[in-house]
Amino acid sequence: MSSRVEAVTESPWLVRRASSGQIKSFAALSSSLLPAFGAGLDGNYPSPKKYVIAPYDPRYRSVIPIPFIDRSAWDAFLISLFSRWWQMFLMVLVFYSAWASPFELAFQRVGLGSLLVFDLVVDVFFGIDIAVSFSVAYFDSSTYLLVDDRRKIAGRYLTSPGLVMDVASTVPFQIIYRILTGKKNGGSVFGVVSLLRLWRLRRASKLFARLEKDIRFSYFWTRYVKLICVTLFAVHSAACVYFWMATHHHNKEETWIGKLIPDFEERSIWMGYIYAVYWSITTLTTVGYGDLHAWNTGEKIFTIFLMLFNIGLTAYLIGNMTNLIVHSATRTFIMRDTIHQISRFASKHRLPDGMREQMMAHLQLKFKTMELQQEEVIADLPKAIRSTIAQHLFQRTVEATYLFKGVSKEFIVQLVSELKAEYFPPKMDIIIENEIPTDLYIIVSGAVDILTSKNGTEKFLTALGPADVLGEIGVIFNVPQPFTVRSKRLCQVVRISHRHFMQIAQPYSADGKMVFSNFIQFLKELGKDLVEEVPFVPDVLSQVNAEDEEHPEESEEVEHTISNDMDAEAKRVTIHGHHPDTSKREETVLAGKLIFLPDSIKKLLEVAERSFGMQASKVLSADGAEIDEICAIRDDDHLFICR
Repeated sequence: MSSRVEAVTESPWLVRRASSGQIKSFAALSSSLLPAFGAGLDGNYPSPKKYVIAPYDPRYRSVIPIPFIDRSAWDAFLISLFSRWWQMFLMVLVFYSAWASPFELAFQRVGLGSLLVFDLVVDVFFGIDIAVSFSVAYFDSSTYLLVDDRRKIAGRYLTSPGLVMDVASTVPFQIIYRILTGKKNGGSVFGVVSLLRLWRLRRASKLFARLEKDIRFSYFWTRYVKLICVTLFAVHSAACVYFWMATHHHNKEETWIGKLIPDFEERSIWMGYIYAVYWSITTLTTVGYGDLHAWNTGEKIFTIFLMLFNIGLTAYLIGNMTNLIVHSATRTFIMRDTIHQISRFASKHRLPDGMREQMMAHLQLKFKTMELQQEEVIADLPKAIRSTIAQHLFQRTVEATYLFKGVSKEFIVQLVSELKAEYFPPKMDIIIENEIPTDLYIIVSGAVDILTSKNGTEKFLTALGPADVLGEIGVIFNVPQPFTVRSKRLCQVVRISHRHFMQIAQPYSADGKMVFSNFIQFLKELGKDLVEEVPFVPDVLSQVNAEDEEHPEESEEVEHTISNDMDAEAKRVTIHGHHPDTSKREETVLAGKLIFLPDSIKKLLEVAERSFGMQASKVLSADGAEIDEICAIRDDDHLFICR
């Protein structure tokens, strides 16, 4: 115990970190009291002054020890006094007060007998809590700064209405009356005064509000218990007040219970209580058997107002239970409505059965994996946290792909932070042949088939698995996708848009060259069937191979020329080795060669000389105008190289 106290006096937050890892469970965030900016969750809170309690610490607000900031033996006494169960112990006393106050109103002899001493003990504990409240720091509502000045704390509490009610609900008026007058029975007035103790129920309201925000507890069961407590309290209070009215009526036989039991005051207390609760429940549930009902005017008026209250209470209970049940089934309702709409859409437009099955499978998978979807789950988190999560999930997969071998870690980090995860059910098209190249895909798990279509017939080319790349040919060359990619089984893929990929590659020129070098090597190792499906790939490979054989020292420059698309979004142009008038005379455009536009006219002429084996001196546009600056050329232009 001494070592424990020493740890607290040295640094109270050390105890917090050692106490079953509470700080790591984010329990502190369940409080409705938020710290000011700059206050941390791992021992970086501003330290209150001497003998001041930190209000944001869960040890004060829930079930953990109170942190008194001091370095004296007095701290050890205070910490031992307000142990870890202090607040929960007070909550037990609150529930007792909620039961005892109406009960003692109805059955006065209990309040003067067996429960008198217990009530006095309860009042003592709440008196101690009042004294503690003068040492609890608070946050200024205008500045959101922690106020730990004892004078300001005391002044704020003294001027608040809460102090008056706390004192009024704690002072044992009946004991004081007995001491001053010597009389044991002070009349029914003390039963009414005892109802002031119901002021303590505000603690229960705050407790349930905190528990509803605490992720360690089920929201459904927290709300359910709260509704049960509200119902039981309403039933208990109505029963006690109704019995109190019977005991104070001038003619006991003209009361709801006196008609059945004339000597009910001399009978057992619990017999009267059971009758009262029975009446209260039948009234609350609107059953009303008629065996117990109001006889005099006062009881009838009370019953009228009670039934009006019960209308509101019943609406409150039914509304809350409906919300809880509907909330648990919301996803199911949304899924069924969405599938119904898709089914109607497919029927209205007479879509093929295969397409309809794909749509249904995709929707069902979407709802089954909703909690696994990266974007939906982490969308509200800061970008730094999202990036860290993406690195943890996908960095090893990205590093294992052929396309990013040898690139820097910084490039990988930037790339991974822009990845978006998706799931595809079996037999679902991920990429469709000839579609615009919008995204680059990496397979995380699963397998896909690479297909091509000729004369309306699909042809299987190859299969790919985890860490393989999809759609890179279309993205890097900026051409329509040459293949259809279809999932073989459930697949998880990550994708990055063409625009984001180029933006990331632009400042990392060395990494861009490495990516393109890996890509060229991949093209060289492609099978003959795959190469034949991409018409311009043989030209690109022949250009690179020819340069490797004839001018090895310029091979790197050629790769750099072709890989401009990695440093910026390069333009693709078609070059022709003749004058544009030749095409006009023959009323056709002779086949040219598709290349990436170099960064200068000189390099463009060099590429043309190697491609056509001719001496080139000028570049003409399709209308015959001579081009002097490379920036004047647009994407997909036809350029004519002349002597």
